[in-house]
Amino acid sequence: MQEVYSKRRHRLKQHMVDYPLEALLVQSPASRYYLSGFELHDPQCNESAGCLLITLDGDHLLTDSRYLEAGKTLFPEGSIFVYTRDRFRQIREFISKAGVKKLGFDPQWMTCEFYWALQEELVLHPVKGIVEEMRQVKDEQEILALGKSCALNHQVFAGLRKSIVPGMSEREIAWEAEKMFREHGAQELSFPVIAAAGPNAALPHAVPGNTVLQENDHLLLDMGCRLDDYCSDQTRTLWMGDMEDPFYRRTRDLVRRAQDMVLEWMGPGRSVKEAYDRAVAFFAERGVEKHFTHSLGHGIGLETHETPSLGPSARGEFLPGMVVTVEPGLYYPGWGGVRWEYMVLVTGNGVEVF
Repeated sequence: MQEVYSKRRHRLKQHMVDYPLEALLVQSPASRYYLSGFELHDPQCNESAGCLLITLDGDHLLTDSRYLEAGKTLFPEGSIFVYTRDRFRQIREFISKAGVKKLGFDPQWMTCEFYWALQEELVLHPVKGIVEEMRQVKDEQEILALGKSCALNHQVFAGLRKSIVPGMSEREIAWEAEKMFREHGAQELSFPVIAAAGPNAALPHAVPGNTVLQENDHLLLDMGCRLDDYCSDQTRTLWMGDMEDPFYRRTRDLVRRAQDMVLEWMGPGRSVKEAYDRAVAFFAERGVEKHFTHSLGHGIGLETHETPSLGPSARGEFLPGMVVTVEPGLYYPGWGGVRWEYMVLVTGNGVEVF
């Protein structure tokens, strides 16, 4: 893997030359891991395991003493800078002593406090998403990992279809899903399970509560896991009972037809935004577009939500090697909603559903 990380950093430096940038500070945990193998997660939302300083002639890990031994398995000790309490000042001084005068950074990840400390000695150049753009196209190893993660999702869905019964609460269903993922080898969930029964399914990101699943009602399940560091994310909306509601059936069929239409159209070179527009147009022709309230999907990889976003402000084209979700949905307050989500790989001539 060290060779993989080294090649990724080399590709990043080729992009840096185009900007041009002499140095880039990488703070995103997922991008830090993508480039080095160091710490996929930060310990807490208000803490950091460290960052990478990528220069055209060298790479450095900047971290604290808790991570020194972990860092030494990935970087020569001379390429690791260990800061202490006054980390912003110490990082600024280290970067300056490395001869860097103009530093690229991603404004999405830098706090004002860190910015103010760095600008005392450095010229700061905001560069948004340079590593994230690289991460959009997955290599063969990443595609295999995503496929395994998605396959485990299928396995857990199959198990849940047998174990979920009316009378269970949303929390019980979510816990059952989490246990199944863990028991079958998942590292963790890629996001908290969404289990929304009946009217709660009208909330695209409903939080499982004490609502009980009723006989002859629908259940929206959105879940995913992390396996070999890569995420899965799939949604199914199931009818629980023998007396299927005609409105549920019609809504589900519209959602599935919209999904099939987009998947048949998608492929390399096609506009990401147009995928979303086509789904909206499909629903508009049937008078239900106002009930489609979110984007069509998103990239997925080391994070559950990555670029590109398949939404109204999307830019760019689908490229071979991209892995994205396609998840149209229709939501009706007071009744519920239906969403159906696939993970798909963009290939050389179309898409392949995992």
